[in-house]
Amino acid sequence: MRHLFIVATLAATFCTSASGAQAQGVDPAQSTVKALDDGLITIMKAGKAAGTKGRAATIGPVIDRAYDLALMTRLSIGSSWTTIKPADQAAVTAAFRRMTIGQYANNFKDFSGQSFTIEPKVEVRGGDRLVRTTLNDPKGEKVSISYRLRNSGGAWKIIDVFYRNAISQLAIRRSDFAGVLQSGGAKALVDHLDALSAKSGG
Repeated sequence: MRHLFIVATLAATFCTSASGAQAQGVDPAQSTVKALDDGLITIMKAGKAAGTKGRAATIGPVIDRAYDLALMTRLSIGSSWTTIKPADQAAVTAAFRRMTIGQYANNFKDFSGQSFTIEPKVEVRGGDRLVRTTLNDPKGEKVSISYRLRNSGGAWKIIDVFYRNAISQLAIRRSDFAGVLQSGGAKALVDHLDALSAKSGG
C-alpha cells in the first residue's frame, strides 16, 4: 500500500505472552503512537504542495519524539555495533534518522480521508509495551500496524514496528544492514542509508 513506509520481505513474529489491560486513562505508550499518527495525518494533508522536504521538516521532530532512533540503530546492527568506532556510530545513527524521516515523508504524501484507530488495550511484553493500530483507507483496505515501545528516560518510545502484526521492521533492517556492514564497514552502511533516503526523496 502506497502510504506505508515498510517494504516487507521478511516475516518475524513476537513470541506469545500474556497481555494485560492497563489502568484507566490513556496509557503513555498510546499517547506516543497517537502523536505519531497525528503527525502523519498532518503531512498527508500537506500533500505534494509541501514537497518531500516540507513534509520531512514537519514530521522530523515528531519522529524524534516518538522513536528511540539511537536504540533502533543499535538493534538494527546487532552485536557488530560494539566494533564500530564512536564517531562512526554517530554517523550511522544520523544516517538512520535521515532514512527514517525520508521514508515517512515520501510514503505519506497525500490524503484522501485516511485515519488511524488505536486499540484500547495495551499489551505488556516483558518490560516493553505493544500498541496495535489500524490504518483505515476510504477505499476499503485496513492495514494493521503494531508498535513496540520501551521506556527511555521516563518516556515511552517506539523501538520496532510490525506491519500486519507480523513483519518486524528491525528484523528486515538487521538482515539488510549485516551484509553491507560486513563488506564495507560503517562508511558503506552510511552510504547505504543515505541511498535509501535519496531513493525515498529525503
